Amino acid sequence: MLRIAICDDEQFYREKIRMLLEQYFEKSDLQYELAAFASGEDFLKACENRVKYDIVFMDISMEELDGMQTAQQIRAFHSDTEIVFVTAFLDYALEGYKVNAIRYILKDMLDGAVVECMDAILQKRKAAQVKFSFMEGERKMYTENILYVESRKHKSVFFYMETEIVMYQIYEKLDTIEAKLSGCGFLRIHKSYLVNLKHIRKISNYIAVLSTGEELPVPRLRYQAVKEAFVEYKGAL
Repeated sequence: MLRIAICDDEQFYREKIRMLLEQYFEKSDLQYELAAFASGEDFLKACENRVKYDIVFMDISMEELDGMQTAQQIRAFHSDTEIVFVTAFLDYALEGYKVNAIRYILKDMLDGAVVECMDAILQKRKAAQVKFSFMEGERKMYTENILYVESRKHKSVFFYMETEIVMYQIYEKLDTIEAKLSGCGFLRIHKSYLVNLKHIRKISNYIAVLSTGEELPVPRLRYQAVKEAFVEYKGAL
């Protein structure tokens, strides 16, 4: 499930981008969810929006909180959200590098640019997929949407972000899953928890707080190593 937000203070462009995206997805079998916001403030009202969306089409020139400031708020949470700036001018290109925007789209070239942009994003995401044979059936997953994996007796349980958090169970040891996800940004914070670093908001008092607000324990013996790995990951972004 791809979660996409459109943030533009002009209704015409909100509806135009929505229409182009709906036309794009009509030609694929991908599941998606679209949401539209009329301002940066509106987008940021819900704290989880900073990490909730896979892609955000963001108008730069908006009153009060502009698109660049809104994007900085998204990046402050070290979100891997793909930010696409939609603008009437290219004057902000240099600023966009600071928030790692994947594309700039001119408003008078939306028809072709949205298709090209989506093709590029989906190709990038395709490289970050893994496949597991769950009790619920075989499934391909985007690694960035895996919150964490928990070991429960003879099974491992994946907590995966779709329109809501969904659990998938598999008869595999956590050690095996950790090896399969090696290099994908996961950290073993506990013998029973393998956590996606991008979804850890902070680590303190022997607790890892996730972007969802959920708290997972970090044992005393692992705490220093876990905290150092987390700091190193955040510093590398």
